[in-house]
Amino acid sequence: MRWKYGAVLMLALPLADAALAQQPAAVPVGIVRAERRPITQGANFVGRVQAMQRVELRARVTGFLERVAFTEGQTVQEGAELFLIEQAPFTATVHGAEASVQKAAAEFRNATLQRQRADELVRTNAIPVATRDQRVAEEGMAQANVAAAQATLESARIDLGYTVISAPIAGRIGRTALTKGNVVGPDSGVLALIVSQDPVYVTFPVSQRQMLALQRHGTTASVMNTTQLRIRFSDGTDYGQTGRIDFVDVTVDRATDTISVRGVIPNPDGVLVDGQYVTVAVEAEQPQERVIIPQAALIADQEGTYVFVVEQDKAVVRRVRLGTAQSIGAVIEQGLEGGEAVIVDGIQRIRPGQTVHAAPAQRLGQGG
Repeated sequence: MRWKYGAVLMLALPLADAALAQQPAAVPVGIVRAERRPITQGANFVGRVQAMQRVELRARVTGFLERVAFTEGQTVQEGAELFLIEQAPFTATVHGAEASVQKAAAEFRNATLQRQRADELVRTNAIPVATRDQRVAEEGMAQANVAAAQATLESARIDLGYTVISAPIAGRIGRTALTKGNVVGPDSGVLALIVSQDPVYVTFPVSQRQMLALQRHGTTASVMNTTQLRIRFSDGTDYGQTGRIDFVDVTVDRATDTISVRGVIPNPDGVLVDGQYVTVAVEAEQPQERVIIPQAALIADQEGTYVFVVEQDKAVVRRVRLGTAQSIGAVIEQGLEGGEAVIVDGIQRIRPGQTVHAAPAQRLGQGG
Protein backbone atom coordinates (compact mmCIF):
# COMPACT_ATOMS: atom_id res chain seq x y z
CA MET A 1 0.00 0.00 0.00
CA ARG A 2 2.84 2.40 0.76
CA TRP A 3 4.19 1.88 -2.72
CA LYS A 4 0.81 2.58 -4.27
CA TYR A 5 0.30 5.85 -2.34
CA GLY A 6 3.82 7.00 -3.15
CA ALA A 7 3.30 6.26 -6.82
CA VAL A 8 0.04 8.27 -6.83
CA LEU A 9 1.76 11.26 -5.19
CA MET A 10 4.63 11.14 -7.64
CA LEU A 11 2.17 11.08 -10.56
CA ALA A 12 0.08 14.03 -9.18
CA LEU A 13 3.02 16.42 -8.87
CA PRO A 14 3.88 16.41 -12.59
CA LEU A 15 0.20 17.01 -13.46
CA ALA A 16 0.06 20.09 -11.19
CA ASP A 17 3.20 21.52 -12.76
CA ALA A 18 1.73 21.02 -16.24
CA ALA A 19 -1.45 22.92 -15.26
CA LEU A 20 0.56 25.85 -13.96
CA ALA A 21 2.62 25.87 -17.12
CA GLN A 22 -0.52 26.21 -19.24
CA GLN A 23 -1.68 29.43 -17.44
CA PRO A 24 -0.66 32.56 -19.46
CA ALA A 25 1.99 34.70 -17.87
CA ALA A 26 1.04 38.28 -16.83
CA VAL A 27 1.87 40.74 -19.60
CA PRO A 28 3.99 43.68 -18.45
CA VAL A 29 2.32 47.02 -19.22
CA GLY A 30 2.98 50.65 -18.45
CA ILE A 31 0.20 52.69 -16.82
CA VAL A 32 -0.60 56.32 -16.16
CA ARG A 33 -3.22 57.53 -13.71
CA ALA A 34 -6.06 59.48 -15.29
CA GLU A 35 -5.98 62.98 -13.82
CA ARG A 36 -8.67 65.60 -13.31
CA ARG A 37 -7.37 69.02 -14.27
CA PRO A 38 -8.89 72.46 -14.82
CA ILE A 39 -8.61 73.16 -18.55
CA THR A 40 -10.01 75.72 -20.93
CA GLN A 41 -12.22 73.96 -23.45
CA GLY A 42 -12.01 75.27 -26.99
CA ALA A 43 -12.07 74.61 -30.71
CA ASN A 44 -10.35 76.17 -33.72
CA PHE A 45 -12.03 77.39 -36.90
CA VAL A 46 -11.04 79.24 -40.06
CA GLY A 47 -12.67 82.65 -40.11
CA ARG A 48 -12.71 85.91 -42.02
CA VAL A 49 -12.49 89.45 -40.66
CA GLN A 50 -15.34 91.75 -41.71
CA ALA A 51 -15.80 95.45 -41.12
CA MET A 52 -18.90 96.23 -39.08
CA GLN A 53 -19.70 99.11 -41.45
CA ARG A 54 -18.81 99.20 -45.14
CA VAL A 55 -19.84 102.08 -47.40
CA GLU A 56 -19.39 102.48 -51.16
CA LEU A 57 -19.20 106.15 -52.11
CA ARG A 58 -21.07 107.06 -55.29
CA ALA A 59 -21.93 110.31 -57.08
CA ARG A 60 -25.64 111.17 -57.01
CA VAL A 61 -25.42 114.05 -59.51
CA THR A 62 -23.49 114.46 -62.75
CA GLY A 63 -20.68 116.99 -63.04
CA PHE A 64 -16.95 117.56 -63.24
CA LEU A 65 -14.94 116.33 -60.25
CA GLU A 66 -13.38 119.49 -58.86
CA ARG A 67 -11.53 118.21 -55.80
CA VAL A 68 -10.45 114.96 -54.12
CA ALA A 69 -9.99 115.95 -50.48
CA PHE A 70 -8.39 112.86 -48.95
CA THR A 71 -5.32 110.67 -49.11
CA GLU A 72 -5.92 107.09 -50.16
CA GLY A 73 -5.64 104.65 -47.26
CA GLN A 74 -6.00 107.25 -44.53
CA THR A 75 -8.50 107.22 -41.68
CA VAL A 76 -11.34 109.70 -42.16
CA GLN A 77 -13.84 111.02 -39.66
CA GLU A 78 -17.59 110.97 -40.10
CA GLY A 79 -18.76 114.06 -41.99
CA ALA A 80 -15.36 114.86 -43.53
CA GLU A 81 -15.45 116.17 -47.11
CA LEU A 82 -14.05 113.61 -49.56
CA PHE A 83 -15.08 114.71 -53.07
CA LEU A 84 -16.32 118.01 -54.48
CA ILE A 85 -18.24 118.16 -57.76
CA GLU A 86 -18.34 121.47 -59.65
CA GLN A 87 -21.07 123.49 -57.95
CA ALA A 88 -21.61 126.46 -60.30
CA PRO A 89 -24.31 124.82 -62.50
CA PHE A 90 -26.21 123.60 -59.47
CA THR A 91 -25.94 126.98 -57.74
CA ALA A 92 -27.40 128.62 -60.86
CA THR A 93 -30.26 126.12 -60.84
CA VAL A 94 -30.98 126.99 -57.22
CA HIS A 95 -31.07 130.71 -58.05
CA GLY A 96 -33.44 130.05 -60.94
CA ALA A 97 -35.70 127.99 -58.68
CA GLU A 98 -35.70 130.78 -56.09
CA ALA A 99 -36.82 133.24 -58.75
CA SER A 100 -39.59 130.87 -59.80
CA VAL A 101 -40.79 130.73 -56.23
CA GLN A 102 -40.89 134.52 -56.03
CA LYS A 103 -42.79 134.74 -59.34
CA ALA A 104 -45.30 132.12 -58.26
CA ALA A 105 -45.76 133.88 -54.93
CA ALA A 106 -46.47 137.19 -56.71
CA GLU A 107 -49.00 135.54 -59.01
CA PHE A 108 -50.65 133.98 -56.00
CA ARG A 109 -50.94 137.37 -54.27
CA ASN A 110 -52.48 138.86 -57.41
CA ALA A 111 -54.94 135.95 -57.73
CA THR A 112 -55.92 136.44 -54.11
CA LEU A 113 -56.62 140.11 -54.70
CA GLN A 114 -58.69 139.29 -57.79
CA ARG A 115 -60.72 136.75 -55.87
CA GLN A 116 -61.36 139.23 -53.00
CA ARG A 117 -62.53 141.88 -55.48
CA ALA A 118 -64.82 139.35 -57.14
CA ASP A 119 -66.34 138.51 -53.75
CA GLU A 120 -67.26 142.18 -53.25
CA LEU A 121 -68.65 142.61 -56.76
CA VAL A 122 -70.76 139.50 -56.68
CA ARG A 123 -72.54 140.77 -53.54
CA THR A 124 -73.74 143.83 -55.50
CA ASN A 125 -74.51 141.74 -58.58
CA ALA A 126 -71.86 143.70 -60.49
CA ILE A 127 -70.44 140.48 -61.91
CA PRO A 128 -71.98 137.06 -62.33
CA VAL A 129 -71.28 134.28 -59.86
CA ALA A 130 -69.46 132.33 -62.55
CA THR A 131 -66.83 135.07 -62.78
CA ARG A 132 -66.31 134.95 -59.02
CA ASP A 133 -65.93 131.18 -59.21
CA GLN A 134 -63.31 131.55 -61.93
CA ARG A 135 -61.32 133.92 -59.70
CA VAL A 136 -61.46 131.36 -56.87
CA ALA A 137 -60.13 128.66 -59.19
CA GLU A 138 -57.35 130.94 -60.42
CA GLU A 139 -56.33 131.63 -56.83
CA GLY A 140 -56.13 127.90 -56.11
CA MET A 141 -54.04 127.29 -59.20
CA ALA A 142 -51.68 130.09 -58.21
CA GLN A 143 -51.32 128.62 -54.74
CA ALA A 144 -50.50 125.23 -56.25
CA ASN A 145 -47.88 126.88 -58.48
CA VAL A 146 -46.21 128.30 -55.39
CA ALA A 147 -46.02 124.81 -53.84
CA ALA A 148 -44.60 123.36 -57.07
CA ALA A 149 -41.99 126.11 -57.31
CA GLN A 150 -40.96 125.53 -53.70
CA ALA A 151 -40.60 121.79 -54.38
CA THR A 152 -38.42 122.54 -57.40
CA LEU A 153 -36.29 124.83 -55.27
CA GLU A 154 -35.91 122.16 -52.60
CA SER A 155 -34.87 119.62 -55.22
CA ALA A 156 -32.30 122.02 -56.63
CA ARG A 157 -30.87 122.62 -53.16
CA ILE A 158 -30.65 118.86 -52.57
CA ASP A 159 -28.76 118.40 -55.84
CA LEU A 160 -26.41 121.22 -54.82
CA GLY A 161 -25.80 119.40 -51.54
CA TYR A 162 -24.94 116.24 -53.44
CA THR A 163 -21.99 118.02 -55.03
CA VAL A 164 -20.17 117.56 -51.71
CA ILE A 165 -19.57 113.88 -51.00
CA SER A 166 -18.80 113.44 -47.30
CA ALA A 167 -17.88 110.43 -45.19
CA PRO A 168 -21.06 108.87 -43.78
CA ILE A 169 -19.02 106.84 -41.26
CA ALA A 170 -15.62 107.02 -39.62
CA GLY A 171 -13.13 104.52 -40.98
CA ARG A 172 -10.36 103.84 -43.42
CA ILE A 173 -10.83 104.89 -47.04
CA GLY A 174 -9.45 102.95 -49.98
CA ARG A 175 -8.28 103.96 -53.43
CA THR A 176 -10.29 106.36 -55.53
CA ALA A 177 -11.49 105.17 -58.92
CA LEU A 178 -11.56 108.66 -60.50
CA THR A 179 -9.38 111.73 -60.16
CA LYS A 180 -9.91 115.47 -60.45
CA GLY A 181 -11.23 116.65 -63.83
CA ASN A 182 -13.26 113.58 -64.68
CA VAL A 183 -17.01 113.69 -65.20
CA VAL A 184 -18.76 111.68 -62.51
CA GLY A 185 -22.38 110.72 -62.04
CA PRO A 186 -24.71 107.97 -60.84
CA ASP A 187 -23.38 105.69 -63.59
CA SER A 188 -19.71 106.16 -62.65
CA GLY A 189 -19.74 103.30 -60.16
CA VAL A 190 -17.98 103.29 -56.82
CA LEU A 191 -15.73 106.30 -56.29
CA ALA A 192 -14.12 104.91 -53.12
CA LEU A 193 -14.79 102.48 -50.29
CA ILE A 194 -14.83 103.23 -46.55
CA VAL A 195 -14.65 100.45 -43.96
CA SER A 196 -14.97 100.91 -40.22
CA GLN A 197 -11.98 99.86 -38.11
CA ASP A 198 -12.89 99.32 -34.48
CA PRO A 199 -14.43 96.97 -33.53
CA VAL A 200 -14.67 94.39 -36.33
CA TYR A 201 -16.61 91.20 -36.99
CA VAL A 202 -15.03 87.80 -37.45
CA THR A 203 -17.28 85.18 -39.07
CA PHE A 204 -16.60 81.46 -39.30
CA PRO A 205 -18.56 78.32 -40.27
CA VAL A 206 -19.22 75.71 -37.59
CA SER A 207 -20.35 72.19 -38.42
CA GLN A 208 -23.47 70.89 -36.71
CA ARG A 209 -21.37 68.38 -34.79
CA GLN A 210 -19.08 71.11 -33.48
CA MET A 211 -22.05 73.31 -32.61
CA LEU A 212 -23.59 70.48 -30.60
CA ALA A 213 -20.28 70.09 -28.76
CA LEU A 214 -20.28 73.82 -27.92
CA GLN A 215 -23.90 73.63 -26.76
CA ARG A 216 -23.47 70.42 -24.77
CA HIS A 217 -23.54 72.33 -21.50
CA GLY A 218 -26.18 74.89 -22.43
CA THR A 219 -28.12 76.71 -25.12
CA THR A 220 -27.00 78.95 -27.95
CA ALA A 221 -27.40 81.91 -25.60
CA SER A 222 -25.06 80.30 -23.06
CA VAL A 223 -22.47 79.71 -25.80
CA MET A 224 -22.58 83.42 -26.61
CA ASN A 225 -22.31 84.41 -22.95
CA THR A 226 -19.71 81.93 -21.68
CA THR A 227 -17.19 81.74 -24.52
CA GLN A 228 -14.52 84.08 -25.78
CA LEU A 229 -12.71 84.38 -29.11
CA ARG A 230 -9.01 84.48 -29.75
CA ILE A 231 -7.42 85.11 -33.15
CA ARG A 232 -4.25 83.65 -34.59
CA PHE A 233 -2.68 84.95 -37.80
CA SER A 234 -1.41 82.86 -40.72
CA ASP A 235 2.16 83.03 -39.42
CA GLY A 236 1.08 81.46 -36.12
CA THR A 237 1.26 84.61 -34.00
CA ASP A 238 -1.59 85.46 -31.63
CA TYR A 239 -3.64 88.64 -31.75
CA GLY A 240 -3.58 90.35 -28.39
CA GLN A 241 -7.29 91.18 -28.06
CA THR A 242 -10.12 88.81 -27.17
CA GLY A 243 -13.67 88.95 -28.50
CA ARG A 244 -17.07 87.42 -27.93
CA ILE A 245 -19.69 85.66 -30.06
CA ASP A 246 -22.61 87.98 -30.79
CA PHE A 247 -24.62 86.10 -33.41
CA VAL A 248 -25.36 82.51 -34.43
CA ASP A 249 -27.27 82.12 -37.69
CA VAL A 250 -30.76 80.66 -37.60
CA THR A 251 -30.33 78.39 -40.62
CA VAL A 252 -27.85 75.73 -41.75
CA ASP A 253 -26.05 76.15 -45.06
CA ARG A 254 -27.31 73.17 -47.05
CA ALA A 255 -24.26 73.15 -49.33
CA THR A 256 -21.73 72.82 -46.49
CA ASP A 257 -23.92 71.62 -43.59
CA THR A 258 -22.49 74.38 -41.41
CA ILE A 259 -23.86 77.22 -39.31
CA SER A 260 -22.43 80.71 -39.67
CA VAL A 261 -21.21 82.18 -36.38
CA ARG A 262 -20.13 85.78 -35.90
CA GLY A 263 -18.04 87.37 -33.20
CA VAL A 264 -17.03 90.93 -32.31
CA ILE A 265 -13.43 91.76 -31.43
CA PRO A 266 -11.69 95.09 -30.70
CA ASN A 267 -9.32 96.48 -33.33
CA PRO A 268 -8.00 99.75 -31.84
CA ASP A 269 -4.73 99.74 -33.81
CA GLY A 270 -6.25 98.65 -37.13
CA VAL A 271 -4.22 95.43 -37.20
CA LEU A 272 -7.18 93.39 -38.43
CA VAL A 273 -8.07 94.12 -42.05
CA ASP A 274 -11.45 93.65 -43.71
CA GLY A 275 -11.50 90.36 -45.64
CA GLN A 276 -8.48 88.87 -43.84
CA TYR A 277 -8.39 85.11 -43.15
CA VAL A 278 -7.55 84.14 -39.57
CA THR A 279 -7.73 81.15 -37.24
CA VAL A 280 -10.45 81.62 -34.63
CA ALA A 281 -10.14 79.85 -31.28
CA VAL A 282 -13.43 79.57 -29.40
CA GLU A 283 -12.67 79.03 -25.73
CA ALA A 284 -14.68 78.68 -22.54
CA GLU A 285 -14.27 81.79 -20.43
CA GLN A 286 -13.83 79.82 -17.18
CA PRO A 287 -11.63 76.69 -16.90
CA GLN A 288 -13.56 73.47 -16.31
CA GLU A 289 -12.33 70.33 -14.59
CA ARG A 290 -11.89 67.44 -17.00
CA VAL A 291 -10.19 64.02 -17.04
CA ILE A 292 -6.92 64.01 -18.99
CA ILE A 293 -5.05 60.95 -20.29
CA PRO A 294 -2.21 60.54 -22.82
CA GLN A 295 -3.14 60.31 -26.48
CA ALA A 296 -1.17 57.04 -26.63
CA ALA A 297 -3.85 55.33 -24.52
CA LEU A 298 -6.61 55.82 -27.08
CA ILE A 299 -7.77 52.97 -29.32
CA ALA A 300 -10.42 53.32 -32.03
CA ASP A 301 -12.68 50.71 -33.61
CA GLN A 302 -16.01 50.65 -35.42
CA GLU A 303 -17.90 51.33 -32.19
CA GLY A 304 -15.87 54.36 -31.24
CA THR A 305 -12.94 55.04 -28.91
CA TYR A 306 -11.86 53.03 -25.87
CA VAL A 307 -8.95 52.57 -23.48
CA PHE A 308 -7.63 49.72 -21.37
CA VAL A 309 -7.59 50.18 -17.59
CA VAL A 310 -6.16 47.82 -15.00
CA GLU A 311 -8.69 46.38 -12.55
CA GLN A 312 -7.63 43.55 -10.21
CA ASP A 313 -4.60 42.84 -12.41
CA LYS A 314 -6.83 42.47 -15.50
CA ALA A 315 -6.99 44.59 -18.66
CA VAL A 316 -10.54 45.97 -18.85
CA VAL A 317 -12.07 47.91 -21.76
CA ARG A 318 -13.57 51.32 -21.01
CA ARG A 319 -15.51 53.14 -23.72
CA VAL A 320 -14.87 56.89 -23.64
CA ARG A 321 -16.23 60.03 -25.23
CA LEU A 322 -13.57 62.54 -26.22
CA GLY A 323 -13.65 66.28 -25.71
CA THR A 324 -11.59 68.87 -27.54
CA ALA A 325 -7.96 67.84 -27.99
CA GLN A 326 -5.42 69.61 -25.78
CA SER A 327 -1.65 69.81 -26.00
CA ILE A 328 -1.35 68.17 -22.58
CA GLY A 329 -3.32 65.08 -23.62
CA ALA A 330 -6.75 63.74 -24.55
CA VAL A 331 -9.78 65.23 -22.81
CA ILE A 332 -12.29 62.61 -21.64
CA GLU A 333 -15.86 63.83 -21.39
CA GLN A 334 -17.36 60.50 -20.40
CA GLY A 335 -16.11 57.03 -19.43
CA LEU A 336 -13.45 57.87 -16.83
CA GLU A 337 -13.79 59.60 -13.48
CA GLY A 338 -10.11 60.15 -12.73
CA GLY A 339 -7.64 57.99 -10.84
CA GLU A 340 -7.99 54.95 -13.12
CA ALA A 341 -4.81 53.08 -14.12
CA VAL A 342 -4.83 53.60 -17.87
CA ILE A 343 -2.53 51.42 -19.96
CA VAL A 344 -0.28 53.37 -22.32
CA ASP A 345 2.63 50.93 -22.88
CA GLY A 346 2.19 47.38 -24.16
CA ILE A 347 -1.30 47.89 -25.57
CA GLN A 348 -0.48 45.81 -28.65
CA ARG A 349 0.28 42.74 -26.51
CA ILE A 350 -2.95 42.59 -24.49
CA ARG A 351 -6.57 41.64 -25.02
CA PRO A 352 -9.65 42.25 -22.87
CA GLY A 353 -9.59 40.33 -19.60
CA GLN A 354 -5.92 39.38 -19.85
CA THR A 355 -3.80 39.33 -16.72
CA VAL A 356 -1.26 42.14 -16.70
CA HIS A 357 1.64 43.23 -14.58
CA ALA A 358 1.34 47.04 -14.28
CA ALA A 359 4.20 49.45 -13.70
CA PRO A 360 4.28 53.23 -13.94
CA ALA A 361 4.94 54.58 -17.45
CA GLN A 362 6.18 58.02 -18.35
CA ARG A 363 4.49 61.17 -17.08
CA LEU A 364 1.01 62.20 -18.20
CA GLY A 365 1.00 63.58 -21.69
CA GLN A 366 4.24 61.79 -22.61
CA GLY A 367 3.25 58.18 -22.21
CA GLY A 368 3.26 55.84 -25.18
